[in-house]
Amino acid sequence: MAAEPNGDPESLTQPFLALQRSTINSTSQVAIVGANVCPIESLDYEIAENDFFKQDWRTRGKMQIFQYIFMKWLLCFLIGGIVGVIGFCINLAVENLAGVKFVVTSDMMLQRRFGMAFLVFSLSNFGLTLFAALITALVSPASAGSGIPEVKAYLNGVDAPGIFTLRTLFVKIIGSVCAVSSSLLVGKAGPLVHTGACIASILGQGGSKRYGLSWKWLRYFKNDRDRRDLVTCGSAAGIAAAFRAPVGGLLFALEEMASWWRSALLWRAFFTTAVVAIVLRALIDVCLSGKCGLFGKGGLIMYDVTSSNVAYHIVDVPPVLLLGMIGGLLGSLYNFFLEKVLRVYNLINEKGIAYKIVLACWISIFTSCLLFGLPWLASCRVCPADAGEACPTIGRSGNYKKFQCPPGHYNDLASLIFNTNDDAIKNLFSKGTDDEFQYSSIIIFFVTCYFLSILSYGIVAPAGLFVPVIVTGASYGRLVGMLIGSHSNLNHGLFAVLGAASFLGGSMRMTVSLCVILLELTNNLLLLPLMMVVLLISKTVADAFNGNIYDLIMKAKGFPYLETHAEPYMRQLTVGDVVSGPLQLFHGIEKVANVVHVLRTTRHHGFPVIDEPPHSESPFLYGLILRAHLMELLKKKAFLSDPVPTDIDAFEQISAEDFMKRGSGHYNMIEDIDLTEEEMEMFLDLHPFTNASPYTVVETMSLAKALILFREVGLRHLLVIPKISGRSPVVGILTRHDFMPEHVLALHPTLIRSRWKRLRLQFPRLLKLF
Repeated sequence: MAAEPNGDPESLTQPFLALQRSTINSTSQVAIVGANVCPIESLDYEIAENDFFKQDWRTRGKMQIFQYIFMKWLLCFLIGGIVGVIGFCINLAVENLAGVKFVVTSDMMLQRRFGMAFLVFSLSNFGLTLFAALITALVSPASAGSGIPEVKAYLNGVDAPGIFTLRTLFVKIIGSVCAVSSSLLVGKAGPLVHTGACIASILGQGGSKRYGLSWKWLRYFKNDRDRRDLVTCGSAAGIAAAFRAPVGGLLFALEEMASWWRSALLWRAFFTTAVVAIVLRALIDVCLSGKCGLFGKGGLIMYDVTSSNVAYHIVDVPPVLLLGMIGGLLGSLYNFFLEKVLRVYNLINEKGIAYKIVLACWISIFTSCLLFGLPWLASCRVCPADAGEACPTIGRSGNYKKFQCPPGHYNDLASLIFNTNDDAIKNLFSKGTDDEFQYSSIIIFFVTCYFLSILSYGIVAPAGLFVPVIVTGASYGRLVGMLIGSHSNLNHGLFAVLGAASFLGGSMRMTVSLCVILLELTNNLLLLPLMMVVLLISKTVADAFNGNIYDLIMKAKGFPYLETHAEPYMRQLTVGDVVSGPLQLFHGIEKVANVVHVLRTTRHHGFPVIDEPPHSESPFLYGLILRAHLMELLKKKAFLSDPVPTDIDAFEQISAEDFMKRGSGHYNMIEDIDLTEEEMEMFLDLHPFTNASPYTVVETMSLAKALILFREVGLRHLLVIPKISGRSPVVGILTRHDFMPEHVLALHPTLIRSRWKRLRLQFPRLLKLF
């Protein structure tokens, strides 16, 4: 995977096969937490440079290489167009569903029928939540949650089953619309990232024989390497569609999602997000004519926060620094609470589907009661004489909700709570409203959003974190602006934007991408230097306590995610200290019965191939062969009657299409291959199908150095060879599970005590607090 031309021609015919995966689903929000052995397999991003691949590559002409490159750009165009349309439709559906609910409820409030208004509000929320929970639990449990942890793990090389199926895509879209419309404090940005990744993966499946989509141009992407690139573009398109932020989406995929990057992929992702922006702009123009129902003018999320101030002064910097520290502390505490709540929810959800659905319904009822009841605690305020819009607001959205107040008055807390999350953010970000909110209303709203977003995320329904985190951060940012008052040159709306940035940095720990997303979101370059400072401080403060929210969720779900850095104790160990056995070996010419026995008794997906006398002068490592390749050889029965290489060309029995990876749900299993006793006594020549240049390390290499190599190259297997010749040609195989801290510390428990001792020496005062 290193040093690749921009056109990527060598992955054109990469012979990867479908691999057997566990049927246990650990991808949903109700996954097994704290499991020591993860049932999820890894992906084959490395090119298997065997004789078969080289022979097949030599047969490719310039036209086929052109087709491959053209199809890559065409698929990126399709991903951008489809994701843009879906993102627009999700916004359209949410605004109209929630709009009808709020309009009916508001009409009953105007008629002073408060009981009936609460009944309509709570029952509509309950029905939407119930439907989202039912389709998620019964149709596609992998659709629960935001989907960003699953996509991030996939791009790291983790193959979680069921996350990119057509069923998951439909449930993600419909469930996200229902969950967001039901007034749960969840967002649609995370589900849109998962949706974009699903679309990219499905388009890269290479067609379908079942539906007659077997055009040969679609077969070029039947390998993990190219699908990974398409999924990266899909994740970038998802953020671009959620916030209409094409550059922010590109940087989000680069900073947070992708574990591997190159210039060619950068250009394709940029092209994909540009297509999203153009599609959204065209669809918004349609809505400007008033054809989108309650969707208004179709502005999606564009808050256009501006300020009459053309510059900020040094006196504005201390409040900004304070916001960054508050965001770091609140963000780390938010991640801590969310992780604990997800563990509690898992204990409930693992009891069965009924418990999952009941839990979601109870959260919906609690949310409806809270959202409808809290505005009654706020006092009514007189409408300002210079209001920029109608006051009080009669209808779905606006800054001055009437709620239960008399004519000429508005309820400031209802203006935030009795709205969609997008409208609440618009109200908090809006300029010229410095006197709109009371201190008590902002405090109540902040506490409500902070804890409701934690309680709502873990239910069995598609739910994102971006929008809840933005609205929560904007609330305390606005509060800080109110406390500072006239001592700052920035208006309260700008403080709300900076507060949202600080909370995003404290919980998600991103800097560059979040900065650009918020700038594209608000269309205000004035905030660039201040936002950079806020994000840097909040991330630095929060990193002192725990990891980012997506890493914590991946760990809770059991994904063996490889971090960008190695733990310090890994430099004390060598790869020979963590290699576990027994090691299964194959000879260059192996008996069929031996191959079948090994495949039936192990779940290994890679096997070293060695040559020994009389086929060689001395034992040496020939290479590595994949389980999937062995399965295909057995399936095609490419056998030899004697253990001697013949002149028969094995390539005549097997084509390149046989060695391409199947789509989701199509896996070869050893139990499905029937062999006679006579065939079991025959032999397989593994040489043409063995990767003769696998990555190898000596057993004395440090574990930290091997981890960096393993992650940056994107390996699935790393062979360990002896330091001294004369021993076995290979010592063992390292997989990503061998680099997991749980595995390493279980083998060497003394490292735990040494780590604790170093912490006590470095942080004695901090530990006394605990």
